Amino acid sequence: MRILFIGNSRIGDFILSSGLLAHLIETYRDARITVVCGKIIVPLLAHTPNIERVIVLEKRKHHRHWLDLWLMTVGTRWDLVIDLRNSAVSRLLRAGQVRRVERVRGKRLHRVEEIGRVLRLDPPPDPRLWPGDTDRAAAADLIPDGPPVLALGPGSTHEHKRWPSDRFAELAVRLTGPGGILPGGRVAVIGSPAERAQAEPVLAAVDPARRIDLMSNTPLLTAAACLQRCALYIGNDGGQMHLSAAAGIPTLGLFGPTPAHHYRPWGERSDYVQAPEPFEGLEARIPEAMKAGVSLMTGITVDAVEAAARRLYLKVAPTESPRIGEPASAVLGSGMDIDGKPGTM
Repeated sequence: MRILFIGNSRIGDFILSSGLLAHLIETYRDARITVVCGKIIVPLLAHTPNIERVIVLEKRKHHRHWLDLWLMTVGTRWDLVIDLRNSAVSRLLRAGQVRRVERVRGKRLHRVEEIGRVLRLDPPPDPRLWPGDTDRAAAADLIPDGPPVLALGPGSTHEHKRWPSDRFAELAVRLTGPGGILPGGRVAVIGSPAERAQAEPVLAAVDPARRIDLMSNTPLLTAAACLQRCALYIGNDGGQMHLSAAAGIPTLGLFGPTPAHHYRPWGERSDYVQAPEPFEGLEARIPEAMKAGVSLMTGITVDAVEAAARRLYLKVAPTESPRIGEPASAVLGSGMDIDGKPGTM
């Protein structure tokens, strides 16, 4: 059986669709699967079973990347094509079945639910990650055994989606201080080097003996394994938030000008805090905010995030704060290697 899976190019969107990919792998165990995705996604597939080929879709002028994809796939007779991009390519291939994302009017569906409807799966499959033994070993070096770890993601590609760094810093002090949900806990600040400026105030607020600086080019699956060693993650809406939720740890996402009902972290161990202003109003202000380089997340208070974090942690966490040494329970898989250079946060 030959399956073509046309996926997303952004980390968060691809992670939200990974449960559907896992469903295909487990349902059609002898299938040969070709995955189409962005270059940054390739490392997430490094240990995914049954992947015969990964096609990197690099954006070109005049949408010529879709022509490139058609030329690379038109010579194959596909049994099933899953097109999460609703592209013209899937309409022009020889295929037994073609399944695309359907927009449902009048329903506020989560993206995972939309994707599940592609194969009429209800409930939809949870996002899935496939870290390898080398990723887990690297994570154990980066986050050694010891007191529980609060993971924070203060960065974001766009300023308007960033909760202020000084509030992340205050939150870290509250949650790991006396009376906090993780008293005496360590604080891991996770992100890319490009987000270093947002991380510095948070790192500076934590005792050097308790802080873990992961603001580096950490491979994606190693970052997932690191998150799996943490007790709680709190961060802005983005790919790292979805990586944390897929790793199975309690995850709290912070939302402003994006719809939380559609992109909140998925799963029973996740929750979110939405800015008090309706996101539609904030969304309309995005062009202005991008031009001015300002955040649209200032309506969220530290008190609100602390309260939400406490509710979530007490709902899903052990009665005693765990010490690091055993990975958190998660929806994780294992599989064989494919070629691909490590991707990074």
